[in-house]
Amino acid sequence: MGASARLLRAVIMGAPGSGKGTVSSRITKHFALKHLSSGDLLRDNMLRGTGFPRTLPQAEALDRAYQIDTVINLNVPFEVIKQRLTARWIHPASGRVYNIEFNPPKTVGIDDLTGEPLIQREDDKPETVVRRLKAYEVQTEPVLEYYQKKGVLETFSGTETNKIWPYVYAFLQTRVPQANQKASVTP
Repeated sequence: MGASARLLRAVIMGAPGSGKGTVSSRITKHFALKHLSSGDLLRDNMLRGTGFPRTLPQAEALDRAYQIDTVINLNVPFEVIKQRLTARWIHPASGRVYNIEFNPPKTVGIDDLTGEPLIQREDDKPETVVRRLKAYEVQTEPVLEYYQKKGVLETFSGTETNKIWPYVYAFLQTRVPQANQKASVTP
């Protein structure tokens, strides 16, 4: 089998809000790779954004079915993720979404058009976010160790997807056949 026909079987790991979705879509865009999922279970997990594999038995099962070539681990500090995830506020009646960092309301906690109070979804409340991040850490630690021992784990650390992406891109250029590459590193 020639190198050009070779599939790259990669797994992207990272806590909720670490930028997995953004990185996945950039990989498929820049490398003409398809965002393939292994079977319905994985497809369901991808659609629901629940992340897979999250446990050691899942990682081992995935490995038995598909030889995983590389695991891209997005290591973003929890404080940064917490800020990112708790910045979202909603006007329930209209569904308008505000982000304290990127799209803040004119007055904190108040809808621009109606003057009504904004609410924070249960998922976006700091205590919920912290609980989810801690659960992720406990659950995936053995998975990351497993991939580390197999020699397929590549960790990319940073606080912004735009700053992490060039390193992921450069790493993948060494793994993906040249023919599949589009000559661009912009997001």
